[in-house]
Order: sequence, then structure tokens, then C-alpha cells
Amino acid sequence: MSDSMTILLAASLTIIGAATPLLFAALGELITERSGVLNLGVEGMMLIGAVSAFAGALITGNTYIGVLCGAFAGMLMALLHGYLTLTLMTNQVATGLSITIFGVGLSALIGLEFVGVTVEPLSNLPVPLLSEIPFFGTLLFDHNLLVYLSVALVFGLSFFIFKTRGGLILRAVGDSPESSHALGYPVIKIRYMALMFGGLMAGLGGAYLSLIYTPMWSENMTAGRGWVALALVVFATWKPWRVLLGAYMFGGVTILQ
Repeated sequence: MSDSMTILLAASLTIIGAATPLLFAALGELITERSGVLNLGVEGMMLIGAVSAFAGALITGNTYIGVLCGAFAGMLMALLHGYLTLTLMTNQVATGLSITIFGVGLSALIGLEFVGVTVEPLSNLPVPLLSEIPFFGTLLFDHNLLVYLSVALVFGLSFFIFKTRGGLILRAVGDSPESSHALGYPVIKIRYMALMFGGLMAGLGGAYLSLIYTPMWSENMTAGRGWVALALVVFATWKPWRVLLGAYMFGGVTILQ
């Protein structure tokens, strides 16, 4: 492989790494907003997911358990957001901002003893035979589990939203909650589930940052990625395929910067 191709491959792999946490967070927020809930707490959920994933991996010695800890922590934060906005009927914008501020502070407190500590990053899972193809094999078929999962979720969520009855109900709840309630659909329950899925995805995005992208913990390591994910959803007009495109575009811009 020539030097120019090697440089191009290295840059492409770096862009994939920068785009993956954005993709996770944005796909989760897409589902949340499709249900009619605005979650401005994505940044805080990503931070809590990042520190929980790092702590879980460090304590257990298993990176995959760390990933699960990050996803679960993000889901718990989303559950708190749901309780405040859907049960207590607080303002969604103010509550989301509060969740972000809370997440920034709590993650800094939890991660105080982890600063400067490193963990073994999640290893790659090359696809047999396909990963041996020059250039494209490494580019497309030699990644860790979370990269494969992020792309698979684009396919899965596209099918779910536009091709299944559950997706139709989700869109109906977001577009017209009164009509959905009149038809007998549990609007609050559906919104809780969508919000918790969004939190889980934000937690996975945070876990990717602390366990793969930079396998260490540092305070406020998301560096505004939660806000970028929110912008990506609007940029993509609430369509998963456009979220994929936008995430990789923003990842490229980040690397160029």
C-alpha cells in the first residue's frame, strides 16, 4: 500500500472513531424526539455513561462489563429525566439543562480518583476473510463491537421507524399524543421507553469515549458532543440514514480541526 493510501486509511479510521459516539447519542435522541420528548440532557448522560463505563471496566477488569455499566447509567439518567418531565410535568427544556449540569458535576465527583488511570481498550473483532482485503478490509471490517453496533442500529432503527407497527405508533405518539391516547395507546409509557432508549444510547456513546476513543477518564471528556448530537438530529430531519451521514461528516470536521 502506498504512503498516500496509508495516510488516507489512517485518517478514515480516525474519522470513524470520532463519529461513533456522536452516532450513538444522535440515534438515541432521534427516537426520543420521535416520541415527542425533547431531551437536552444528552451531554450529562454521556458523561455519566463515560465515567460509569470506565469505573465498571476498571473494577471488574472486563471492558464489556464496563460498556454495560455505561449503558445502564445513561438509562438511569434518562429515567430521572422521564420522572421529572413525564410524571411531574416539569418543563422539558429546563429539566434537560438541569440533567446536563447534574451529569457534569456528578461525573467529575465520581471520576475524581480515576483521573490519569488507563484501562485496556475494547479490542477489534476483524471479520474473517473480508478484513484481509487491501484498504477496504481494514476500513470496513476490522473494528470493535461498538462500531459494528452503531452501524447496525442505523439499519435496525430505519426499519423499525418506517416499516413496523411499533414505529408507526411511536411516530403517532410524537405527532399527535391526544389522538394516540384516544386510540388507546399508552402515551406516557411509550415516551418513557423512548427516553430510556435514548439514555441507553447516550451511555453507550460515553462508554465509547472512555473505553475506546481515549481509554482513560478525564473531566468533561465529551467536550460538547452531546450538543452536537442534538444538532445532528435536526440536521438529519429525524431520519437514521441522515444521522449516519451527519455523524461521519462532523467526525471528519473534528479530525480536520
